[in-house]
Parts: sequence; C-alpha cells; structure tokens
Amino acid sequence: MSRATIFDVAERAGVSIKTVSRVVNREPNVRESTRERVEKAVADLDYRPDVSARNLASHRSHLIGLVYDDPKAYDMPSGGYILELQQGALKACSESLSQLLIHPCDFRDEDVAERLKSLIQQTRLSGIIVAAPLSNMPIIVQTIENTGTPLVSLSPGDGNGDNASVTTNDREVCAEMTRYLADLGHKHVAFITGNPDHKAVAFRFLGYKDGLTASGLEFSEQLVAAGDNSFGSGQACAERLLRLDPRPTAIFAANDDMAAGVLRVANRMGIDVPGELSIAGFDDIPLARQVEPALTSIRQPLVRMAERAANILLRGNDDPTADAASDCVPADIKIRESTGPAPD
Repeated sequence: MSRATIFDVAERAGVSIKTVSRVVNREPNVRESTRERVEKAVADLDYRPDVSARNLASHRSHLIGLVYDDPKAYDMPSGGYILELQQGALKACSESLSQLLIHPCDFRDEDVAERLKSLIQQTRLSGIIVAAPLSNMPIIVQTIENTGTPLVSLSPGDGNGDNASVTTNDREVCAEMTRYLADLGHKHVAFITGNPDHKAVAFRFLGYKDGLTASGLEFSEQLVAAGDNSFGSGQACAERLLRLDPRPTAIFAANDDMAAGVLRVANRMGIDVPGELSIAGFDDIPLARQVEPALTSIRQPLVRMAERAANILLRGNDDPTADAASDCVPADIKIRESTGPAPD
C-alpha cells in the first residue's frame, strides 16, 4: 500500500493542501471544526509528513532537543528519571508531528558548553529542554541563549532569567512528607541531601527543615548526611546514620535511589522496615515500587513537566511573540509499605 500524501489528506478532509499544512504545523487561525476534520483525515490515512520537505518549507527543523545529565557519569546509574523525561517530551512532540533529539551531557566535562553549541549548530534545533543540574549552570544556559535557540529549563533552582521554566513544589511537598513522618510519632527524623549541583534538590532539604519546625521538632546537623543522588551514596549515608545513638527511626532521602540504598543497608543490618525504621524517598521512579517493602515516595510529575516544557517550545514556534512562561506542576505523596508508626 502506498504512503498517504498531503493531497490524499486534503481530498479526504475537503480542504486545500495549504490548510492541511497549517494544521500539521499547528499554525494559529484555523477554524476548530476544520482542524478536527484534518486531524481525523491524518489519523485515518496514517499520514506522516516528509520531514526534510517540511523543514525546508518552514525554515526550521521541527526538532526539539532534550538535554540531561549523563547517567553513565555515576558509579551506579539510574535511568528512571531520564525515561520519564523522555516519555513526556515524546508525547508532546508526537502530538505536534515534531521530533525529539535526546542528548546526555556530562556537566563535569570542561568542554560541555562547546559540545552543546556544536550540537545546536549542526542539528538546527527549533527549541531545547534542559534538565537539572544542567539547567542550574549559567555557562550552559548562556551558551544556548547565545545561539538564539528557544530554551525551557526544568527545575532551574533560584531563577532562570528571561527563559521559560517548568518546576515542581519541592520545598512545600518535602515539608509535608516530614510532617507526615512526625505525625507517625517519629521524633528522630534523619535526612539525606542530594547532589549540591542540583539547586532544586536543595529546596528539598529546606522543606525537611520547614517540616521539622512545623511539627515542633528540633533540627540536628547530626541527623543530616550528604549524598550525591546515587544508590551508593544512600548506602554510605545509611551506614553512618544507623550507627548513631539514639538511632533515627525515620530516614527521608532526597531521591529514591538513595532511599533504596538505605533500605539495602537496613536489611543487611537486620533492621525491620517499617517496624524499627521508616524510609521515604523522592521522585517515585519505578524502583520505588519494585523494592520490598515498596518505598513511600514523593511523586515528582516528570512526565507532565517534560510534556509541558515541550509544549511551551512548540507554542512558541507557532507564536514567536509569545512571552516566556513559568509553570509549576505540583508533586504529591505516595504512601507505601516502607513507612509506619514510630517504634515504642
């Protein structure tokens, strides 16, 4: 069976090929009933526009870039975070008949900015999504701005200049998690911080301190351990925290990989979870539901965040005068078997 053409779609929908092109390119000022008719014809005929011809006609690539921290840079990499980012961005690109280029970057590489500049120049990206911690790094943001490429930052931390951003309510929801643990009777709640290069992760530590204050519990530096977002650092932090006297009855980690590391150490030390120790994490990656007992975690809406970031870029492509947007997608707590009442 031959591949459907734009002429076939136009004939099926009863419109001109120019109208089909405007609908496919998500251009404004198309009557909604006409748009729906064309979209139905596109779906019925399984029409796929020729990307090269489309790019030449519009003088843009219809290619969105997703740039994130290379998980291979860690001793025990976790792909859950990246997969959810990809899923959200792909959903938006698929709906707009655009394409997604995924590009891991090692932010520790001294040449990372030049490599990124070269990538943008070679691919003619029509927009780029930058995930933390790259979105926290001025040299990365400035390099992209200098190419004139529209940019949306995910969880950029303290600010993002004039660029659009999509965040979640890290501080508020971490305060809520800490209050939840305190309400279970835990008076010695420890916290494992994340990589200091992730500015948004720092908000989680502030939320933990807010939650202690709201629950009438004193903050203690002794109950804080410095992790780096990896499973291995979660284990190392747990080794120290679980040898304290008195031992914490709850440990809240700034991400699920570290929380899973705590769970492993607790099992090795013969500490019952949640009978003797409650464990909570952040992100709610698939691993949180796969370990035993399943982890209580904060569900960071990564799929929706990445989808919104891509849609901001796609809307901006249709409307060059659109203002930069800042969007917050709230996170929520998922209670599972790893948390329970404090031991007597």
